[in-house]
Amino acid sequence: MATRDYWIAPSILSADFARLGAEVDAVLAAGADVIHFDVMDNHYVPNLTVGPLVCEALRKYGVTAPIDAHLMVKPVDRIIPDFARAGASYITFHPEASEHIDRSLQLIRDCGCKSGLVFNPATPLHYLNHVMDKLDLVLLMAVNPGFGGQRFIEGTFAKLREARRLIDASGYPIRLEVDGGVKIDNIRAIAEVGADTFVAGSAIFNTPDYRATVAALRAELAKADA
Repeated sequence: MATRDYWIAPSILSADFARLGAEVDAVLAAGADVIHFDVMDNHYVPNLTVGPLVCEALRKYGVTAPIDAHLMVKPVDRIIPDFARAGASYITFHPEASEHIDRSLQLIRDCGCKSGLVFNPATPLHYLNHVMDKLDLVLLMAVNPGFGGQRFIEGTFAKLREARRLIDASGYPIRLEVDGGVKIDNIRAIAEVGADTFVAGSAIFNTPDYRATVAALRAELAKADA
């Protein structure tokens, strides 16, 4: 297997919000690549988390790493420009949250960000057939969205294989991200079926040594390329 450019994306959903800037600094210093924002509206998903003000605050604090804003909100178009202005690098949303998926993806790009679609465990991948030219990222949920700390759904492996096949066939440089239940003991298997970007929340933030945890994750990813 060819070596992939693997990214580790800690989710701030599991961070200590009383000291969020320091938490983000710590995971980046530990070797993380991207900061993942789980944006929930207590409407599309049963939880309420952060908005663009938190993203903007981290940029003003001095965070320069890519920010991956996963919008679990409905309707989604209204909030896209706000996150773009707040400093998001990637903006992803669920097809169920948009009346016009192609338009929403184009809106993200028109705002100067990279765009992506997110698929819940029971959402089919057929939407990809029509919008590959507007995608920079495909995110597969390995849990039902709404809460951190859930167990990885095993059926995601087959779905990742299919998503990887579709991406490779398209010829576009689209990243394949997975979110939910990613841990040291399964990240290698997830990589082996095609993922290259890994959201990890509690698996990193609930450990005492972020640097050791990120190193352990990367050691498993190295085995996937062996």
